[in-house]
Amino acid sequence: MHHPALPITLSQICDTARACHTAGADALHLHIRDDAGLHTLDPERYRDTLAALQDTVPMLDVQITTEAAGLFDVATQLNTLRSLRPAAASISVREIMRTPPLAPEVYATAAEANTLVQHILYDLNDLKTLRGLLDRGTIPSQMRDILIVLGQYTPARDATIAELIPWQAALGDDFPNWTVCAFGPQEHAVACAALAAGRDVRIGFENNLHRPDHTPARDNAENIARTVAAAKALGRPLLRESPPS
Repeated sequence: MHHPALPITLSQICDTARACHTAGADALHLHIRDDAGLHTLDPERYRDTLAALQDTVPMLDVQITTEAAGLFDVATQLNTLRSLRPAAASISVREIMRTPPLAPEVYATAAEANTLVQHILYDLNDLKTLRGLLDRGTIPSQMRDILIVLGQYTPARDATIAELIPWQAALGDDFPNWTVCAFGPQEHAVACAALAAGRDVRIGFENNLHRPDHTPARDNAENIARTVAAAKALGRPLLRESPPS
């Protein structure tokens, strides 16, 4: 995704984090880029960014991504977790199960570091995989926070409110903390539906660059402020996750 306000450099990420906090975000989901502007899991670059964010927005929790983005294998994802021992990280069960023998090490590393893991689920098959890993003890039983991704990036498919319905039925009471993010211009409508259902939402340019009327948003903070206003109107607390990149 390309947008003039997409934060790439360290200073841009910090500026965006500050603006997102002002708009009402209470946490940040963090992606970092290399010198060519490409997605990276480099631990040292992550460490520098986390330190800068701690100086800039110490009041915000920061969750790193371990997303492979078609570039990194599970061993690289594991190395990032081992090197950083982050306070919070998102982990796709689908990606980790590309190399099943490493899955126990991934989740044991996170547990030993007290990393708050948010499992990324793209479809109900991912939920089945997650349940299996929990049942076998590969994932500690207390690691039940999840992020449901509606719509998709490639091939592009915009999210719809209707996609929430099967998830609500499938999750039951097994996963009390689940968050929703949505690809495409219906991000705001989906977020409002999730908020009304008592769920948390993640808003950001990783998933959507537009306003509800399909015109380009000014920046991440604009979309966050719109959703925070909707949350307040529903009597809900601030958003749980809001990505700066």
